[in-house]
Amino acid sequence: MQLTSESMASTSPLSSLRVVELAGLAPGPFCGLLLADYGASVLRIDGPRSPKGDILARHKSSICLDLKQPSSKAILLSILSSADVLIDPYRPGVLERLGLSPSEVLLRHNPRLIVARLTGFRRDGKYQSMAGHDINYLAVSGVLSMLGRSHENPYPPANLLADFAGGGLLCFVGVLMAWISRSVTGKGQVVEANMVDGSAYLATFPRLASKTPFWASPRGENVLDGGCPWYTTYETKDKGKYFAVGALEPQFYLAFLRGLGLEAAGLPIRDEKCNWPTLRAIFAEKFKQKTREEWEAIFDNTDGCATPVLGQNELEKAGYEQRLPVHLAGTPGKPIPNSQGGWMGGTIDKGSGGAETLLQWMEWTKDVHYFEGSDGLLHAVPGAKL
Repeated sequence: MQLTSESMASTSPLSSLRVVELAGLAPGPFCGLLLADYGASVLRIDGPRSPKGDILARHKSSICLDLKQPSSKAILLSILSSADVLIDPYRPGVLERLGLSPSEVLLRHNPRLIVARLTGFRRDGKYQSMAGHDINYLAVSGVLSMLGRSHENPYPPANLLADFAGGGLLCFVGVLMAWISRSVTGKGQVVEANMVDGSAYLATFPRLASKTPFWASPRGENVLDGGCPWYTTYETKDKGKYFAVGALEPQFYLAFLRGLGLEAAGLPIRDEKCNWPTLRAIFAEKFKQKTREEWEAIFDNTDGCATPVLGQNELEKAGYEQRLPVHLAGTPGKPIPNSQGGWMGGTIDKGSGGAETLLQWMEWTKDVHYFEGSDGLLHAVPGAKL
C-alpha cells in the first residue's frame, strides 16, 4: 500500500518494527526508548531479578519470564519468531549460557532477526569479563583523561557519555543500520556495540585535534575544555547561579566584551595563553556585579554567545517542553508526555501492557494460549500452540 501524505503524517518512522528488550540498566533501556519514541513496538522481558523502577520505559510494554526455565525460553523463542530486533544488555557469554546463542540459536530460529548486543567493555581484550560502569568505560577509552580542570583529578560528566551517548544511542544507530541492510539482503545480523568504542568515537575530534596546536595542552588548558576565559562558566551576583560563555570567533568575542561593558583595546591580547588568567579574573569580577537575570537582559538577542546555566528544576517549573532529539516532518516520532515522561519518568510495572502486545504480535489470548502464574511469570497453557 502506498502511503499518502496524510497517512504519513500520522505514521511514526519505526511503526512497523517489533522490538524485544531484555530488561537491563540504563544503556539498553535507552536504546529501547529511542526505538519506542520513534514508533517501534517495544516489549520488555522482565525477570525475577530484573531492575525495578526503570524510568526509561515510556511507550513500552512488559511481560515476565525466567529465561533459566525451559518453558520461558520456549515462549521467548516463539515471540522472537515474529520480532525484528532483540536488545541484549547482558555481559558477554550470558545469552550463550542460557542456550540462546545469537548465531547458533536465535538467527537460525529467525534469520531476519537483528540481535543488538550492548556491552560496557569490548567483547575482546583484557577487560571483557570484568564488571564496570560508565566511569570505567570512559577511563579505558581515553576520554576520561580529557575531562576536568587542569591539575585536578579527571572528572566524569555523570554517566552521560558512556552509558547513554556511547552506549544506548550508538546501539540505536547500529540497529537502524542493520535494519537498512536487512531491507537489501533480507537477512538479520548481530550488532555488537560497546561503550568503550562508542565513547572513543565520540571523542574523535579532540583526539585528532590533540595532534595540533589547538588541543595540544594538558587537560583543562585548551580552548574547548574550559581552559580559556571566553569558553567557560562564571558565577553571577546571585550565588549558585552561573553564565556560560562560548565566544570563540573574534566578532562574537567583541559582542561578548560589549555586553560586559569592556573594550578589546584595553584588555590583554586574548590569543596569547599567558594572558588567559588575567582575562579570566577580569571576566569573573564583571559577572559578579550583576545577577543572572540582569545578564540575561543584556545578552539576550545578541551574538555574545553568553547564556544562563539553567537547572532542570527551573526548566520544569517554567513549563519547558521536552522534545525528541530529531523531528521528522513527514513521519514524526511519538510525543513525549510531559506530564510524565518529560519530567516524572516513564516507569511501567512488570507485566504492564504485555497482553495487548502479545495479542497484536502473536494473536495470543490470555488463558487460551498463556497464563500468569502466582510467581508473576508467563506460562504456556498446556496443549496450546504457541
